[in-house]
Amino acid sequence: MQIDLTGKTALVTGSTQGIGRAIATTLADAGARVAVNGRSADTVASVISELQAEKPERDLVAAPGDVTDQTGADAVLAASGDIDILVNNLGIFGATPALEITDDEWRRYFDVNVLAAVRLIRATLPGMKERGWGRVLDIASDSAVVIPAEMIHYGMSKTALLAVSRGFAKDAAGTGVTVNSVLAGPTHTGGVEDFVYELVDSALPWDEAQREFMKLHRPQSLLQRLIEPEEIANMVAYLASPLASATTGAAVRVDGGYIDSIVP
Repeated sequence: MQIDLTGKTALVTGSTQGIGRAIATTLADAGARVAVNGRSADTVASVISELQAEKPERDLVAAPGDVTDQTGADAVLAASGDIDILVNNLGIFGATPALEITDDEWRRYFDVNVLAAVRLIRATLPGMKERGWGRVLDIASDSAVVIPAEMIHYGMSKTALLAVSRGFAKDAAGTGVTVNSVLAGPTHTGGVEDFVYELVDSALPWDEAQREFMKLHRPQSLLQRLIEPEEIANMVAYLASPLASATTGAAVRVDGGYIDSIVP
């Protein structure tokens, strides 16, 4: 089974680092033309240079801009061209005691984590439906289902993203376009190593440290280690491909068994 995205154009929001960068890289390696997005044009250009230095054949285009407002989103869409695969990866998170989350913070999390995705789906879905093929993928989180007490505003936004995905999948019914969300579990991204070593013995080698962290602080995980961004990207690449043509309206888990449920 081979994933071939040749001839497809993908936009991955927030793709200059972490999970987004891994997704952009994996889609490009599968043959897609990938629009790399971040707020800073210099950062986007630097990431593209690094990725093409690794593999010159990667077809990458710069699409800088802030998709959390209409003007920025319009610039990103114009730079990307006709989009066949939309990956809404951009998101913010942070810990705040429940009763200290202000109205402005509730709105900010909804604007960035939900409304930005809605804005881009609204702009790209009609073209996909007209062409009779397309993929929309919203990167959600285990926090959409296992609401974290220390950041319920984040959990709320990711739960809302599941509803957005399901609803737009219904709008695209029968058109050849699929819309899904991906429930990402605890992932090894920038800054996570420092966070882990704040909670476990700093003398431990990384592999032991992360397993100790998971055992003590994320005991629900069946994987018992952090997920690598590339593991999430592999699932995204499959869902973005023609091979996943019968999967739509779904919340697909790449959570290492963190969510304690026997159904997706």
